[in-house]
Amino acid sequence: MAAIAEACAKREIPAEVAVVVAPSDAAPALEVARGMGIEVAVVPYKAEDYAPLLLGVLQSKKCEILCLAGFMRLLPVEVLQAFPDRILNIHPALLPKHGGKGMYGMHVHEAVLAAGDKESGCTIHYVNERYDEGRIIHQLRCPVEAGDTPETLAARVLALEHRAYAKALRIVIERNGRGTA
Repeated sequence: MAAIAEACAKREIPAEVAVVVAPSDAAPALEVARGMGIEVAVVPYKAEDYAPLLLGVLQSKKCEILCLAGFMRLLPVEVLQAFPDRILNIHPALLPKHGGKGMYGMHVHEAVLAAGDKESGCTIHYVNERYDEGRIIHQLRCPVEAGDTPETLAARVLALEHRAYAKALRIVIERNGRGTA
């Protein structure tokens, strides 16, 4: 989130971050966003009217593109329908490998190492109604090195994620002609 906001502020991405939404006021991203002067909103996952609440926040801020980062739930169909081909997510592996429910964080890097993959990386993809199955927008790759641990691989992939997300967002803005995230 911070990398996207910084890239927008520097005009490396022709967009502005309108709001950062989290399910709890304790989410670390909210503190970072507040420190950057970005508006924040809390929409609890367990809210009975989660979809209308989330859509209300996004529409009130005139959001045109949604960038998910650390969001590990499926979005309600109403949200997907309101933002067709305008919801992005990042995954710390080269999809379609090592994706799906439960494949996040260190679980992904452990799976890459267990599979004996020679390379890893990150994928930015469109979000659909299934985990990590949306069309791929952009990927960056890195080698899996001898002696890698999940932590060393994660650090190398994280360095790619910031660059990859900015590039993917530029691609989507170019395709859609929109720039409020």
